Amino acid sequence: MVSHRRLRIGRADPAPALAALRGRAVNYDRAEVRRPAWNLDEHRCVLGLEPPGPAVPGGLWSVACELVRDYEFTPPGLVRAVYDPRVPLLGRELLLEGRFSALRFQMGVRITSLVDADDPARDVFGWGYETLDGHLERGEVVYRVVKHRDSGHVEFTATSHSQVDPRLGPVLRLGWALFGRRTQLRFYREIQGRMRGLVRERAVRPPSAGATDGLVTVPAGVEPHPLDRFALYSYDPARSRLHAS
Repeated sequence: MVSHRRLRIGRADPAPALAALRGRAVNYDRAEVRRPAWNLDEHRCVLGLEPPGPAVPGGLWSVACELVRDYEFTPPGLVRAVYDPRVPLLGRELLLEGRFSALRFQMGVRITSLVDADDPARDVFGWGYETLDGHLERGEVVYRVVKHRDSGHVEFTATSHSQVDPRLGPVLRLGWALFGRRTQLRFYREIQGRMRGLVRERAVRPPSAGATDGLVTVPAGVEPHPLDRFALYSYDPARSRLHAS
């Protein structure tokens, strides 16, 4: 499906936009993924130390897993997300809101893999999402929390393959050429900083519940900015009938 994105002023109700992601196809084929057309990235950072051996109940690894499970580590100045926590993690759709200056981009992803390794040398938990039709990019990101039992080091990693969707119009493709990759790399830097800070504070808390529909918005505690009502929202017109006011 070719996506022709359009702009509207002011945010829309995310519930119908999220519901419209059900049944959408992943927008790429893994057989396509190769350099140089695709960016293949791995970003990792050490979150801290636990005693050597298996993960400590309620310890740093456990706290980091909860943050990853809820997507609480996303930096609110760049990406926010809405999802339905009643949907099992595997198969859950997330409606992402990419934020750049006065622009907001609604984009859909689906969690298509879980990581829960049975490894005597490591404790590993994580999941990966893939981009859906209508997303500005194509690809997958896999987030993992890893405890190395020999040393006690706990790591947070993000592994991805991605490219801008070649079906985008010329204006969005130009914008991506100028700012997209730089913003993408900034996102990976900021999620590392957020994870370090959150685990240091043991800042696990329930995601913010919406007033209706049982949806949650992450990261928790971040309210819509008053100027969001004047921002330009880029949306997929396949969803526009569902959330037009």
